[in-house]
Amino acid sequence: MMTSKKARMAILPLVMLLLLSFSSAHKYYVSVTNIAYSEDDKAFQVTSRVFIDDLDRLLKERYGIEAKLATPKESELADEYIEKYFRAKFAVELDGKRVQFNFLGKRYDTDVVICYLEIPNVKLSETKSMSVQNEVLMDLFDDQQNVVHVKWDGNKKSFMLIRQNNKGMLNL
Repeated sequence: MMTSKKARMAILPLVMLLLLSFSSAHKYYVSVTNIAYSEDDKAFQVTSRVFIDDLDRLLKERYGIEAKLATPKESELADEYIEKYFRAKFAVELDGKRVQFNFLGKRYDTDVVICYLEIPNVKLSETKSMSVQNEVLMDLFDDQQNVVHVKWDGNKKSFMLIRQNNKGMLNL
């Protein structure tokens, strides 16, 4: 009886170690993009929320710049490269035609950078469909997920984009 108790006491630390090694914290790679139609501005207004550290790492690996986002030493080139990256990895089509967007800037909120984009001069009543391709950070993280919410004329549609399925389509 005593030996089985000793054996359990010896095995317990090993079992705990195994359980803890499988339950270690895993970082999730997620961005959230909101696209809302503004009747007053006749434009789709886009906000894209990305973790600062992920975007900072991407700018370093892809463009070789030390952006130092959200610090007093932030690179003067940060906005230029963020815009360049969004133009390469984020696209919207209305009725099958790619539309241009304006990069309006960014701001920080705790550990997130919020990028502001606008698709101007949209006549919603004449627009039948929209597709959104969002590959932001997918070239850096295999398990990146980009959630997209679209709101227009009292309607709302959401989709989750991943590397293998990076485009969402909807009828307006």
